[in-house]
Amino acid sequence: MLKRVFAAPDPGRARLRFAARAVLGIGLAVVVCGLAGHSLPGAVTGGLAALLALFTVTDTTVRGQAVTTALLPVVGIPVLAAAAELHDHPVARDLAFLAVVGAGVYARRWGPRGHSLGVFAFMTFFVAQFLHATGGQLPELTAAVVLSVLSASAVRFGLWCYERRLPPAAAPAPPAGSALARATTRQAVQAASGAAFALVVGQMVSGQRWYWAVGATWWVFVNTVSRGETLVRGFRRVLGTVLGLGLGALLVVPLHGAVLPTVVLVAVSVFGIFYTAAVSYTWMMLWVTLLAESLYGLLGVLTPGLVALRLAETAVGALGAGLAVLFVLPVTTHSVTDAWIQRALRCVHACTAEAAARLAGVADADPTPHVAELEQLLGRVRLSVAPLVHPLNPMLGRKRRARRVLALLDDCAREIRGLVAVAADPEASHDARLATACWRVEAAVEALTGGTEPVTATPVTATPAPATPATATPATDTVRPTVEAGALAHLHGLERALTDLAAPLRAPSGSPLVGA
Repeated sequence: MLKRVFAAPDPGRARLRFAARAVLGIGLAVVVCGLAGHSLPGAVTGGLAALLALFTVTDTTVRGQAVTTALLPVVGIPVLAAAAELHDHPVARDLAFLAVVGAGVYARRWGPRGHSLGVFAFMTFFVAQFLHATGGQLPELTAAVVLSVLSASAVRFGLWCYERRLPPAAAPAPPAGSALARATTRQAVQAASGAAFALVVGQMVSGQRWYWAVGATWWVFVNTVSRGETLVRGFRRVLGTVLGLGLGALLVVPLHGAVLPTVVLVAVSVFGIFYTAAVSYTWMMLWVTLLAESLYGLLGVLTPGLVALRLAETAVGALGAGLAVLFVLPVTTHSVTDAWIQRALRCVHACTAEAAARLAGVADADPTPHVAELEQLLGRVRLSVAPLVHPLNPMLGRKRRARRVLALLDDCAREIRGLVAVAADPEASHDARLATACWRVEAAVEALTGGTEPVTATPVTATPAPATPATATPATDTVRPTVEAGALAHLHGLERALTDLAAPLRAPSGSPLVGA
């Protein structure tokens, strides 16, 4: 876990810029709320609104991000009003909260925008419980949300819009049509069921802080599909909370709510949330917990009893999520993993076909977008396989085979990147060996995705580049064979990895990846 956080690559310093911009945007939002004369609860509401606007909006284009950000108050303010007005009506409040949970998850069928709006709606209701907001506070809290979203937008789309200089982010398309509708409906039912359990048990634990349990259930369900993914995420949430509470005991409690050092700690926590989110959910939860403790310190209610209650409610929420995915419309880890692996293999097929066309001289052939998509798909494969390779998984055979699959898919990605780089070389040309090698790779993919037996003919081998003669020869005469040999080497390595994948992917029922 430590290695993933501190040694994880950060191409183009994307995570660093993401985190630094978040601190700037949230800081500006809080300052604006302060200048507007808002109270501490108003500033907290505004800061959270800015955090969500900067964290959850993930549309692939800057224009799409701007539209989604503009819609956040449209969705959040009515939810905030309902939460505040229902504060003194516990039964109606609880039912409304569960309805927001279900609707927020169901909205994922509309892609990144639906997901962002669903998260914002849930967290708006959550912060109303956190602050015990009433109808009398509604005008101030509404103004804080609007001002903070505008402040965050000014930073994200005006002052520091680094995305404008980047190509649109590639993301694997979700399943279309009725398949997506069924998936989001199932997840909504699961999330609402888990949240109902967390709400009831959480109120038994504490009539004041029960909402922490519902919040834990909600965030465990984010970005998970199978029961294995959800259980692992629940474990990581609890672990991150424990670590965060321990760190808070050392850093937050001794401050006794002192404003300046607590504000600095809040800024550090925000940076940590954004910087570690992409590489470690455990570390992200550590910073989230530290942020919550700091806010409680500012509000003057942080006590050892509250810290223990935070951990207990988190455990209740994780338990609710676990029970929901185990007993309410469960989806196995294998079925999800297999679906993502199949999509990754088909992407390998598309990459190879485009690279072959490029090598054949087709001017508009471009495998680059498929390479970006492959990276995204392999990320999804790693997420879905995580339960099988988790250190606490007692099924050692499945763990070994899952690791073998991941290693071979990484080999495929490496060879694809090399092949695409070669195909982009202006000196690359096409000959019969390259055509045969590309065909064989495509056949190997079809064997893995279509249920046929893998091709068993002799693998293609790379022909070494001839040595440069001592006599004067045009440079292109030596460059071209070298390029072709490089392409053949990558195709050979790709075919070998695909052939080796047949064994773990065709495992019989009861062995490592099947039935997990």
